[in-house]
Amino acid sequence: MLIRKDKRAVIFKLRDPSKITTVVPTAKVVMHKGQKLVAVPHRPDETRVLHQLGFDNVPDPLPVYYGFSGGRTPFAAQVDTARFASMNSRCFILNSMGLGKTLTVLWAYDYVRSVRQVRRVLVVCPLSTMERTWADEVFKNFPHLTTAVLYGSAERRRKLLAQDADIYVINTDGLKTIEKDLAAREDIDLIILDEVALYRNQGTERWKVADRVCNKQVPRRVWGLTGSPIPNAPTDAYAQCKLVVPTSPDVPKYFSKFRDLVMRQISQFKWVPREDALETVRRMMQPSIRYSLDDVLDLPEQIHTMRDVQLSPEQTKAYKEMLSQLVAEYAGGQIMAVNEAVKQSKLVQIACGVAYDKAGDQVVIPAPQRIELVRELIEESEGKVIVFVPLTGALEHLRDDLAKDHDVEVIHGGTPKAERDRIFHAFQNTPMVNVLVANPATMSHGLTLTAATTIVWFAPINSNEVYTQACARVRRPGQKRATVIAHIAATEIERRMYRRLENKESTQNLLLDMMKELMENGSA
Repeated sequence: MLIRKDKRAVIFKLRDPSKITTVVPTAKVVMHKGQKLVAVPHRPDETRVLHQLGFDNVPDPLPVYYGFSGGRTPFAAQVDTARFASMNSRCFILNSMGLGKTLTVLWAYDYVRSVRQVRRVLVVCPLSTMERTWADEVFKNFPHLTTAVLYGSAERRRKLLAQDADIYVINTDGLKTIEKDLAAREDIDLIILDEVALYRNQGTERWKVADRVCNKQVPRRVWGLTGSPIPNAPTDAYAQCKLVVPTSPDVPKYFSKFRDLVMRQISQFKWVPREDALETVRRMMQPSIRYSLDDVLDLPEQIHTMRDVQLSPEQTKAYKEMLSQLVAEYAGGQIMAVNEAVKQSKLVQIACGVAYDKAGDQVVIPAPQRIELVRELIEESEGKVIVFVPLTGALEHLRDDLAKDHDVEVIHGGTPKAERDRIFHAFQNTPMVNVLVANPATMSHGLTLTAATTIVWFAPINSNEVYTQACARVRRPGQKRATVIAHIAATEIERRMYRRLENKESTQNLLLDMMKELMENGSA
């Protein structure tokens, strides 16, 4: 066997060329110095067939040829994951949050597209990652690819889908609005299901729509991405398997059979996982690849990510009214450096879902999307999670919601020292308390909370010192894992605040600068 990189071909000298030519339609018999040779395009589909024929020494092609668009040096885990995805038309990518799954699978798509084994891709992802994660990664790293973010009314989504693009991005529950249109789109031959664990219930309309798109329409490749495939129980894996690898002989036809393999009934209404449940799930979620934060030695110590979220209709109305009021106050000279932080905090309060009126009373403004995003981040985390909430009202509101299905504790300015000590000990040293919701100012110095691998910022703050110290709670001596700092933002002022905090810049004059831009652009 010989690899001709200049020809992107694998050359074989065989007594019987038909061993390959009868099963690889693109293979050709060529004459060289009077000898018959078999030339096979060195591409993923052909390589996969060659492996099945016993030619195991043929290397997977992506690492041989692909230049990794964007000029960034990939981690070794990203190279291996991109290689794996390129070699499998149906597979699970189970790498941990923070390992760059988005960029990795975009590299894999870019490569298989370049060798004409796929054409266009539809990315189905959480609303929070459509623009700031998927669209941004394409914009920054793939200037030769075009993207259409399908968001808005059903009519607008269909119009955007009709536009010519390489990559279409739609949110998880928006898929149903374009389902019928996709039936006629043979050119969209790859579906990427980001956070495939969101499809863990086979009885939901969400799952049924995805099943029709992935398995009942035109033939499509499907890559399922998640760092937490079984957030609640081993049975979570079944619906995902039926979506991504429905024809696998290892996956039972019926849920009851799968449940009996991974769970044991101990009373009429209670089931517990079997001792080998995780191994059973691993065997059935194949083909798959999994890298944890612990596996990747070339990662930075702390990974920062931005997660976008939408304001609720009630928040949008309040935010626009407040912004209009602030613009008017700016024009009238009423916003100055001395009161800028107070004015800025009003916008953040609305984004958090709990504002304060003139009397100092709390006004709850529903923010279900932001709370749901916190839940998603908790599910994605490898370890325990700290959620920093700068406003006590929003903190308590979030705690009440998360406590429905998580072991949650709260730390704020009114928490007595003895209670804080109990909570910190339970969080750091016991299996209890998997989520700690806290005001960052109350735990920004000295504490070691290395049981957590993820910090979620529910909203930004003004203090660089508090921000830096709070993020350092998980990056302390004794931390053996890489950690993730996730920032939640719904508004431009939040994003600007986070950028300044990450760059250790002062947030002073941020609101004044923003008001000035709004006035100059006439967008107030």
